[in-house]
Amino acid sequence: MANINPRVIKVEYAVRGPIVIRAGEIEKQIKEGQHNFPFDRVIRANIGDCHASGNQVPVTYIRQFLAGCTYPPLIDSSDFPSDIKQKVQRLLSVCGGKSLGSYTESQGLITVREDIAKYIQERDGYPSNPSDIYLCNGASDGIKTVIKLLMNNDPKKPSGIMIPVPQYPLYSATLSEYGAHQIEYYLDEDNNWALNIDELERALNQSKEHCVPRGIVIINPGNPTGQVLSRENIENIVRFAEKHRLFILADEVYQENTYLPGSKFFSFKKVLMDLGAPYNHMEMASFHSASKASKGWHGECGSRGGYYELINIDKDVRMQVNKLISASLCSAAWGQAMMGAIINPPKEGELSYELYKKERSDIVSRLKQKADLVSQLFNSVEGVRCNAVMGAMYAFPRIEIPEKAIQHAKSKNMAPDAFYCFQFLEKTGVCVVPGSGFKQKPGTHHLRTTILPPVDQMKVMVEKFRKFHMEFLREWK
Repeated sequence: MANINPRVIKVEYAVRGPIVIRAGEIEKQIKEGQHNFPFDRVIRANIGDCHASGNQVPVTYIRQFLAGCTYPPLIDSSDFPSDIKQKVQRLLSVCGGKSLGSYTESQGLITVREDIAKYIQERDGYPSNPSDIYLCNGASDGIKTVIKLLMNNDPKKPSGIMIPVPQYPLYSATLSEYGAHQIEYYLDEDNNWALNIDELERALNQSKEHCVPRGIVIINPGNPTGQVLSRENIENIVRFAEKHRLFILADEVYQENTYLPGSKFFSFKKVLMDLGAPYNHMEMASFHSASKASKGWHGECGSRGGYYELINIDKDVRMQVNKLISASLCSAAWGQAMMGAIINPPKEGELSYELYKKERSDIVSRLKQKADLVSQLFNSVEGVRCNAVMGAMYAFPRIEIPEKAIQHAKSKNMAPDAFYCFQFLEKTGVCVVPGSGFKQKPGTHHLRTTILPPVDQMKVMVEKFRKFHMEFLREWK
């Protein structure tokens, strides 16, 4: 420990932190029959992993496509759909030796990048160039690459990156790893987690003596908060970024997951282009993923597929980006193929379309049902307030914790909501993540839960929460 990089010690990642480790220990004890817990299973609501939740099976089209790419003799079977066979042959035609086991171009397979560019162009109405697309091992890998480009070498006044609070822990962990300054701006919980421009100005002005502000991160739809930004809100953010010469990092991995009537996803690229000069010349990066966002209904987290699009990047900087990613050779070809399958689904009239349409409809309707249900259930509990889940796949309810419990937690050097969530796990078997792991406004306490468990299991989970919360208030008031 005396010799380890001190920045590594500062890295924290609550989604798989101490509470989750304890949940694994409890599961092992239950499996071995050596326990006296008042429950017989652990409900894992800490991470957005659709397949692991047991509530979702793989989409047939995607697995058939990947199977054909991995073991090409399968496509000779008469049972193999002809449209998927054509897609498999197209992808393998650009692989070295026509094998998914070969290295790809550093930016990724050209056919996949072409399909992504087409998807973006159809989504936004503006051209997208395959040479601007970079395939990566999940959106996380791309986000870290782009943040790395914005770092300087001045430990006394490092690069500053604006991140939302609450935020996905990837950002605070990455900035700690790189020695960057975290410029924290608070989302407005009382306004369904909207982004207030006055708050952006406050955060930026207070940071200038500590860092050189270089970029701003926006997560839309939100994680862990589940909000969907309005178009007007996005326009104001773009104007703010242009005013202060900030590089925009648009984390849009949940763009396919919007539930609340009236909420609609607008990409930052579209809004930036719609605004015209000078905004349509701004530099930005947008991120999408098969293993993070699209898992909202595809569920393919383990594939680690993702991409980012670099917009209006200086040509000399682009050369440096290409040099940087070439040092890693390429992202995993399996994840690239998965991204290709997700971004280019069966079209109406193709053999695989009807089954794909049905599976997609079933999954999405369940997610919408649970998004509506979860906030209703939490809001029915005394001392709990939960904003509507507009998008993504999480709820971030605010919980009241008695002062006596807060002081007890502090005496154990724990965040009050971490103490609360540990107790929740030990007494009910439900594993959630404390709000402190995502950062939150001082004096407030939250927890994050996914909306992925089956509906009946979610009802059980919230009823367990209701009983636990009332007992916790009685014990500590």
